[in-house]
Amino acid sequence: MKKPRSSASLVAAMTCLLILQATAAPRAFTSDHSQDSGEVKPVTLTLPGLKDKVTVRYDERGIPHISARSEADLFTAQGYVVARDRLWQMDLLRRTGRGQLSEIFGQAALGQDKLHRKFGFGPLADQVAGHLSPEAKKELDDYCRGVNEYIKGLADKELPVEFRLLQYKPTPWLPSDTIIIGKLFAETLSTTWQQDLMRAALSVLPKEKQEQLLTYTSPLDVILTGSDKTSSKSKREEAILNTPAATVSTDTLKLAAQIEEDSRAALERAGLYAEDLAASNNWVVSGLHTTTGKPLLANDPHLESSAPSIWYMIHLSAPGFHVAGITVAGAPGIVIGHNDRIAWGITNVEADVQDLYIEKFDTASPQRYMTPTGWKDADVRREEIKVRKSPTDPATTTVPLEVTVTRHGPIILEKDGSRYALAWPALDPTTKELEAYYALQHSRNWQDFSTALSRYTGSPFNFVYADIDGHIGWWAAGRYPIRKTGNGTVPYDGSTAAGDWTGYVPAQATPHSFDPASGIIVTANSRTIGLDYPYYLGYCWAPPYRTRRIHDLLESSPILGIQDFLHIQGDTYSIPDAAFASMIVEMARPLAAGSPDWTKIQAEFEGWDGMLNADSHIAPRAVTMRAIFQSRILTAALGPDLAKIYRWPGSDTLTYRIVTTRPKEWLPKEFDSYQALVLDCYKEMVQQLRKKLGDHELDWTWGQLVQVHFPHPLASAPMVGSQFVIPPFPQNGGPPTVNRGSSVSMRLVADPTDWDKTRQGIGLGESGDPKSPHWKDQLADWQHVTPRAFPYTEAAVSKATQSTLVLSP
Repeated sequence: MKKPRSSASLVAAMTCLLILQATAAPRAFTSDHSQDSGEVKPVTLTLPGLKDKVTVRYDERGIPHISARSEADLFTAQGYVVARDRLWQMDLLRRTGRGQLSEIFGQAALGQDKLHRKFGFGPLADQVAGHLSPEAKKELDDYCRGVNEYIKGLADKELPVEFRLLQYKPTPWLPSDTIIIGKLFAETLSTTWQQDLMRAALSVLPKEKQEQLLTYTSPLDVILTGSDKTSSKSKREEAILNTPAATVSTDTLKLAAQIEEDSRAALERAGLYAEDLAASNNWVVSGLHTTTGKPLLANDPHLESSAPSIWYMIHLSAPGFHVAGITVAGAPGIVIGHNDRIAWGITNVEADVQDLYIEKFDTASPQRYMTPTGWKDADVRREEIKVRKSPTDPATTTVPLEVTVTRHGPIILEKDGSRYALAWPALDPTTKELEAYYALQHSRNWQDFSTALSRYTGSPFNFVYADIDGHIGWWAAGRYPIRKTGNGTVPYDGSTAAGDWTGYVPAQATPHSFDPASGIIVTANSRTIGLDYPYYLGYCWAPPYRTRRIHDLLESSPILGIQDFLHIQGDTYSIPDAAFASMIVEMARPLAAGSPDWTKIQAEFEGWDGMLNADSHIAPRAVTMRAIFQSRILTAALGPDLAKIYRWPGSDTLTYRIVTTRPKEWLPKEFDSYQALVLDCYKEMVQQLRKKLGDHELDWTWGQLVQVHFPHPLASAPMVGSQFVIPPFPQNGGPPTVNRGSSVSMRLVADPTDWDKTRQGIGLGESGDPKSPHWKDQLADWQHVTPRAFPYTEAAVSKATQSTLVLSP
């Protein structure tokens, strides 16, 4: 099981001077918004740049409900208010994307900075900022104005505690800083290039074994468009398997894994990491299936837990604009939520939008590389990275870095004489991840929604939709590359035109559905398109366990309400672990009479409900044992070296197939039967759990084995880190279950019949200040899957108001 990442190496021993700085005078005004009992008296502050007064009403969770007389004032106030609660998080996000972490964290972050300098997110965002639509540019400019007015009003002793601990000050917020946040989302949700190398490394295996190791389909898939009925195997699958590949060594895979680890470390620190891209559940049902006769919509994004949460809840109102939901600190408007007519939710499509190209460079002139038209000079960008000298001294040294960029993209990996360039829509200056959200938030119906998504150029997302008129829909919007030849599933020869991109799949041709006859739409990162879909979108879908479970639960209840949706969001049934336990019991029954081992195994596993609940005694056994079983299978198939590196989203689907069918050809040679393999896995499981949980087997529980952590980058710093610590606690759920445990970053159930009944909540709380009462006041609701109602109408907001802030010009 994954352990929480330590930050001690990033922020070593802080001196007493730093402690004194960290406990200096409070900020100009606190972010807890609390007032004395009795009549609530508004606090009035001046915010330069406003045209008129703006009212900010805070409810019991510290959620700001902002009302303005113009969108310009609204977004200026939003920037100001969000900066009050999350300024250091905003700075951490932009430093992550710009490759400026080493300046505050030192040498330990240098590899992460080098990776992001290779991506070139900083100069790319500056370029994109100059080509925004007029409405998006104005929205960003207004937002930045509010952020920067807050920064300008801060005295040194009023800075958020992280700035004081690390001894630096925030610089002005730029439109390009917001754009960089969109690029970070693209990185965490669309990085697939390492899988192209993996596929190439496995190309030496027999085709049948490749087909199963690199599985494309599952019998549990829930298809939303198209069909699998045309043939047992699509032409696309055949093309993927028959694509020739250059030899890739295990050393190359290890280096790729190290680069992936640098990305993970940076994104995880910022609260943006998603394990294997598997980020989110969403679903929507029509009035045919609800207690109200109108749609209900649910969404829970899955990003690894962090302190503070990556999401920020907010309610924004101005003439012609009224939205409520979540945003990212640093981005105007909302990302997921609703306006007065429609609601929407988002999951990751898990499309394949990255390709690698092996570029042939001239040994006599290292800057020149071969193209279809002859030799060409690569662009070389010279970067300077500031690296902090010591934890107690903010002085820096400068580390130079040269980034080579070919016609396909930057050189991302060099090994064994091969130099790999990365092509990725996120590096296309016409890709603007956040711009379409302005139009989406103004949408009044499906036509407006569709038009808004036709402008969405970011990483492919499954957008689900519901409106007050009773309609539901889904659109897998985003940019999917079209290759001249092949599908980009292994590295191309960059010196030819074979792998060149000829464009992107037309927006109207991307998968979508409106008012399906079933009245049910579910997406959870698994395959949604039939084998007859005409375009190649990807091959590395998440296992369909969550999708199938949600779909089955929805279909099993003829009439559904908000509580039913919350029950589904909290569901911890693990399809693969339940199937594995069933196999074990099936084996044990005929063997138990003559074997004490099998008698014990049968007694433990028989009757298990398949739930990964914190108090379950069988869940840790089943999950650990299944992982050992999978490792034994893969080691036998790939050899120990490659098996240690092998990572594939579909590998779990392969294990499920082996568990349910037990084919002889996948049985490791050292075992004469699957019964012998399972017994060996059981004995190894006992050893592992004894090492992790102690010798008292009756006390072993899932919650002992897997705990929830909300890490803060400074939590492990000696003497000063304790203020950021959220004590870990037993987890319900895991990766195969609808409730994914610690990676559930937000929950939403939207009710278009009465928006005041909409439930929404985040993991900890609104504030980034550990001294605020809103630092972790949503944690209990998150843990028990009981997000509270999110007030929307004027009457509901007035009733919920705990304090009021008036911002004046």
